[in-house]
Amino acid sequence: MPTGYNSSMNHPDPLVIGIAGGSGSGKTTVAQEILQRVGPDRIAFLQHDSYYKDLSGLPPAQRAEVNFDHPNSLETDLLIQHVASLRAGTAVEVPIYDFSTHSRTAKTYTVQPRRVILVEGILIFTEAALRDMMDVKIFVDTDSDMRFIRRLERDLKERGRTTESVIKQYQLTVRPMHLEFVESSKRYADVIIPEGGFNAAALDMVVARVEALLK
Repeated sequence: MPTGYNSSMNHPDPLVIGIAGGSGSGKTTVAQEILQRVGPDRIAFLQHDSYYKDLSGLPPAQRAEVNFDHPNSLETDLLIQHVASLRAGTAVEVPIYDFSTHSRTAKTYTVQPRRVILVEGILIFTEAALRDMMDVKIFVDTDSDMRFIRRLERDLKERGRTTESVIKQYQLTVRPMHLEFVESSKRYADVIIPEGGFNAAALDMVVARVEALLK
């Protein structure tokens, strides 16, 4: 029986796509391209970043010292539950995380079940249970200097960080954790896209594949 269909041919199972890659690799750009081209109304989009553990119980100085690039900093079990719920046709309430205070807000947002479930994050291929739920695994591969520049720009503009704090975090945790966890998870990918959202040919292929699987 073709992948993506359950025992009743009238009710195709949702297609689960994972997009991983290092911080600043362009994986969010790839995800947004797929969303726009396949249609946001056909995709349930989950970002691993939404599932960071709540650190509001720690003093601010200690929160900043947490290794946010280690799998233990994320509540991946909840993400797995949410993917399972969406596959079963049930809407989920996704947490909203405040990166400026390293805490989970009291608010959530609703994601409705769709024909495609798109999961994006740097560490989504490190967890076997999550990996096994995916029909297509995409890894966005970008040189480390470009990834650092993009991360620096993003953290200064969007997350209220200082240049010094971004550089310190990159040296202490981002780079070593990338080498230990993210880079090693590339071997699980079905598709590797060099240069992320700027690789038009690769994006065309991925979108065509998604469209074909949806038919």
